[in-house]
Amino acid sequence: MIESRPIDKLLCHAVLVLGVLFVAFPLYIALVTATLTAQQAIQVPLPLAPGPHLWANIVDVWQHGAGNAAYPFGTMMENSFIMAIGITLGKLVISVISAYSIVYFRFPLRNVFFWAIFVTLMLPVEVRIFPTVSVIANLRLINTYGGLIVPLIASATSTFLFRQFFLALPDELVEAARVDGAGPMRFFWDVALPLSKTIIAALFVIDFIYGWNQYLWPILATNVPQMTTAVVGVKAMMGNGDVSTPWQLVMAATLLTMLPPLVVVMAMQRWFVRGLIESEK
Repeated sequence: MIESRPIDKLLCHAVLVLGVLFVAFPLYIALVTATLTAQQAIQVPLPLAPGPHLWANIVDVWQHGAGNAAYPFGTMMENSFIMAIGITLGKLVISVISAYSIVYFRFPLRNVFFWAIFVTLMLPVEVRIFPTVSVIANLRLINTYGGLIVPLIASATSTFLFRQFFLALPDELVEAARVDGAGPMRFFWDVALPLSKTIIAALFVIDFIYGWNQYLWPILATNVPQMTTAVVGVKAMMGNGDVSTPWQLVMAATLLTMLPPLVVVMAMQRWFVRGLIESEK
């Protein structure tokens, strides 16, 4: 039996506290900067106490943007939300259907098709970026939500996790459904899909954050301000050599950009953990 000494617990807690402070300090600096005026935000040293201008800065950047991205940040947030939700729902629908067909339908070369899907993990968007842009341009999807969403909705990872979950379901469920006269689609809607709620929730969190944090693809798929996403907009707000950066507005926009993924993770934390645990069984 391994004994736990008080000094060991103290050391572990000290390391954890230092880790939290290391991660939280930049976020605190961003929060403080978002509460300052333009003059205070460029002071050296930067004030470490929050100011009274947080709400004013948020309203300003939400309605007017800032710096090189002088376009309402609220529109950018809306574009990011539509893109993230579209990618998430597309990934979930395509993955659960493809995994269900591979597990429960007998057709030639089904394992070959699965491994062909799995191999696409080695071909992310960054690798196939030029042919993907060419296809989207030929389909006239540049500067559209379809162009932002469609190239990113296929997911080998989600398909693999759904496949592993369906393989873990007892064969007795399938036999019982057949005895009751349920066909493949009835079994899918009434049995397989309800049992997949936890893994769907886990993948929803992962896929939403994946879609929300996209940076390279929105730059290539859009070239008009009204289709700019939040992550791209924050980078565009930073000035170059000719234009100074309104750091108080940039940090306000950064806080707004962090909010939706944080809300999703906090709201679905329990389902997320349960989904990951069940997918490992």
